[in-house]
Amino acid sequence: MGKTENNQSFVFGVSVSDYNFIGREDEIRQLRMNFEEGINTILISPRRWGKTSLVKRVCREVDKEKVITVFVDIFKCKTEYEFYNSLTEAVLKQTASRAELWMENARDFIARLTPKISVSPEPNSEISLSLGITPKTHTPEEILQLVEIIAERKGKRIVVCIDEFQQIGEMPDSVSIQKRLRSVWQHQKMVAYCIFGSKKHTMMNVFQKRNMPLYQFGDFKFLGKIPTEKWTDYIVSHFADRNRVISEELAAMICTAVDNHSSYVQQLSWIIFSLIDEGECVEERHLALGVDSLLNSQEQLFMQQIEPLTAYQMNFLRCIIDGNHDNFGESETRETYNLGSVSNITRLKTALVEKDLVEMNGRKLYITDPVFAMWFKRNV
Repeated sequence: MGKTENNQSFVFGVSVSDYNFIGREDEIRQLRMNFEEGINTILISPRRWGKTSLVKRVCREVDKEKVITVFVDIFKCKTEYEFYNSLTEAVLKQTASRAELWMENARDFIARLTPKISVSPEPNSEISLSLGITPKTHTPEEILQLVEIIAERKGKRIVVCIDEFQQIGEMPDSVSIQKRLRSVWQHQKMVAYCIFGSKKHTMMNVFQKRNMPLYQFGDFKFLGKIPTEKWTDYIVSHFADRNRVISEELAAMICTAVDNHSSYVQQLSWIIFSLIDEGECVEERHLALGVDSLLNSQEQLFMQQIEPLTAYQMNFLRCIIDGNHDNFGESETRETYNLGSVSNITRLKTALVEKDLVEMNGRKLYITDPVFAMWFKRNV
């Protein structure tokens, strides 16, 4: 899509669309095929790599004659029934255009509730819905089967996209909840699920451990980095759209600085864009200023992340940031970085992975956030 007056040059911190969406052609095609053929999908990647933007893009592109998509963000859900309420509200609101229609779709289900519904007189406003589902009104099985009933009545497949699914993995008695989900979901014929979340470690535990209920629940996809050449074209053209100039070389250097991390590429590009006026060219000094500004903007967050860490954990981070990614048990490495015993290294790995500060890639450990690594190296 071309530039319009309402387009922002670069967007970060929220999902993006159209003018600010970049690449992912193969992923869009594969995910759209999964949606239209009813294949469950699990998307895994580090946070802020563009999972939500990708899924929303596919939701807009699927064949609406065949598929209804439902999108629900469960980040605020802390309990099983909070999840059921959010899921049901999203299903009811997004499978019908008006309140009376979804009331009809779910008449039997709604009959046991006293839902609070408010509809603004504004033509494009959202319906406000609060259901108040509790264990006294519905069993988990009844709640989870509602979407299948609606799909059968409509004669269309429904794809339910659940964002921040790691919340399920962190709930009390999580494994029992997952068993209940699987016991219903695996028998549904008209509903498929696209599941993704921002905590890679938790998502991997839920879907890749053999002893977990949702093991091999669907098509497992790792979302990779967007290649530098795609980012370069995007950055150069977006500068040009606002009558500013950046060379392909400097655009590539933006990508390198933040290791092609999608959100950070957008943010650093925006910072550098804001340093120059119309008709001006980006110089290398602007890149250095931009990196400094980016690090300063994240400093409070990074300080909060390291505040609770032990001295051993800090040493272990420093070891990885210095370029050591495996063989931490070797005596020279342990002594250089004061890592303690071999058994202590195992505990350090587990703790830092659970905190989402480091991640496993094969047998090697890497810092999850490239800007955190840069800040740590400069300041700690």
